[in-house]
Amino acid sequence: MSDFVLQDGQTVVFIGDSITDCGRRDARTPFGSGYVKIALDLITARYPERRLRCFNEGISGNTVQDLASRWQPDVIAHQPDWLCVKIGINDLHRTLDRTPEAVPPERFEPLYRECLEAARRETHARLVLIDPFYVSGETDPSTREGQVLARLTAYLDAVQRLAGEFGALHVRAHEAFQRQLRYRPAAEFCPEPVHPNLTGHTLIAHELLRALAW
Repeated sequence: MSDFVLQDGQTVVFIGDSITDCGRRDARTPFGSGYVKIALDLITARYPERRLRCFNEGISGNTVQDLASRWQPDVIAHQPDWLCVKIGINDLHRTLDRTPEAVPPERFEPLYRECLEAARRETHARLVLIDPFYVSGETDPSTREGQVLARLTAYLDAVQRLAGEFGALHVRAHEAFQRQLRYRPAAEFCPEPVHPNLTGHTLIAHELLRALAW
């Protein structure tokens, strides 16, 4: 008997930023062309008998503040059995750039917690939290990429705490990319450190499916 956790008839919601969106509101409707689509196709290939009701609610450029502002219509209204969240890199970049939309770690964690508390309170969803990531092996802390990597730790720590607090499945995407960078150049996964190519999205989908015992 399979240990795969998604069961026939369940509703799954994916929410996040551009990495989740991946064109799902344009030519790549309804699931985009990234990890969400890859994961769903692989689930269909292995478990054709499991009919899932799935929604991709990723929006490019979003921070956790943006997720909070649309949580009711884009998460709660679907009454998901499973909720997969991937957020954080825009929060970090806007904090580094000191923009009005900045979400530093001390705001990121409580805002994220409020979203998850609402999901727990108003749905029966099991949670899956995907780490923000940055596909770079930069070692010079004075460079832009080095600064992002240094700041990312606080956001990763926040996601880890929230995953433990809410009993969520935790997809350590940043660790997965860093493990790959020991053997392959970053360009094999990303043309720049944020937006993966097909290979990068396949890696995210693989890590997600591992967490779901696919």
